[in-house]
Parts: sequence; structure tokens; C-alpha cells
Amino acid sequence: MLKALKNIVVDSSTNQGRLFALIIQSLIVLSIIAFSIETLPNLSKDTLFFLDVFEFSCVIIFTVEYILRVLLSDKFNYAFSFFGLIDIIAIIPFYVATGLDLRSVRVFRLLKLFRLFKLMKFSKSIDRIQEAFNEVKNELIIFFVATSFVLYLSAVGIYYFEHNAQPEQFKSVFHSLWWAVTTLTTVGYGDMYPITTGGKLFSTVIVFIGLGLVAVPSGLLATAFSKGFKKE
Repeated sequence: MLKALKNIVVDSSTNQGRLFALIIQSLIVLSIIAFSIETLPNLSKDTLFFLDVFEFSCVIIFTVEYILRVLLSDKFNYAFSFFGLIDIIAIIPFYVATGLDLRSVRVFRLLKLFRLFKLMKFSKSIDRIQEAFNEVKNELIIFFVATSFVLYLSAVGIYYFEHNAQPEQFKSVFHSLWWAVTTLTTVGYGDMYPITTGGKLFSTVIVFIGLGLVAVPSGLLATAFSKGFKKE
């Protein structure tokens, strides 16, 4: 009995497993579409009722799937795995929303979007992504630490140049961090910009540094992916 259930729920290489995986994937996509439809204005009562019934059915199926995966895993370790946590996060909002009459917690229904991550566990491509991140994990940690340091220095620098000229915009180093983030990521919303000569020169340097910061993690991951494909 347990072996048969494993062939269906856990092992997606069998015919039954592939069919089960296809059903789950289809329900995930449909549940996301239904969630989006719920946000449309002026929906009829019949449509809302149908969406509620469909939501209830999906959550029950996802809950049963989660329980089966936990019970069929060794020492129930699926409950503490990455995808196990994604599964439980995907279904918690339904029980919170129906178990409590607190309208303010309806924001937790957004967590249903985590169902998108459930699709990844049926794709072999996610293994390549995980391997790529593991390959350059230490380099990425060093990069993000260095980026945080540059981010702070950028905020301090622009505060020094612009505070006296624009005290309302650059009130403090913490307020200047927003400018540093948008500039280093080369987004530049235009809500905060330098007007002094020193601030403009400083911003030019930061923009060029930002171009390099964006390219570094992309290059590291591209190299890791390339190594992974060569191994195969």
C-alpha cells in the first residue's frame, strides 16, 4: 500500500506519478488564475461562489498531498524541507482566512502565490539552478557583503554632498540609502537627485560602480551554469 502511494505521490518517473504530477501542476496554475480573477471588480455572486468552491477544493487537495508527502518521507523530513515549507505556506492562508473572522489578515491570502514554487519540484531544471547557486555560494556571500558596504558608503557620500543643498530630500544617511539603492541598481526613479557639482560627480562614479555590481552576480551564475552543462 505504502509502496503504491510512493509510486504515485513521490516518484514522478512512473506513469501514475507523472499523471499525479500533471494534475497537481494543472491545479497550481488554475488556482493562480482563479486568484487573479478574484481581484476583478463587479464579479457576479455565482462567479464568486464558483471561485470559492474551486479554492476550497484546491486547498483540500494540496493539504492531502502535503500530508501524504510528509507521511511517505523518511522520518517525516519532508515537513522541514524547502518544498515542504513552500507547500505549508501555500495552504496556511486558506485556514487563517476561514478559521478567523479578521478582515485585516486577508493580506495573508497573497501567500497563495507561493504555489508557483510548487511547480519547481517537478522540474529537473531547478536542480541545475540549485547546483549553480551552491557552486558560487561563497562568492555571492562576499559579493553581497561588499555591496552592502558600498551601499552604505554611497549613502554617506551623497548625504555629505547634498544635505545642505537639499535638507528635505537628504535628511539623514538613512534617507539617503534610498537614493543609493536606486542609483547602484541603475534604476534611478528621479525622486531624489543631486544638484551640487560634487553630488553630480559623486553620482557619476556610483552609477559606473552600479553597472559593475549588477554584472558580477550574473557573471558568476553564468559561469556556474556553464560548468554544470559541461558536466552533463
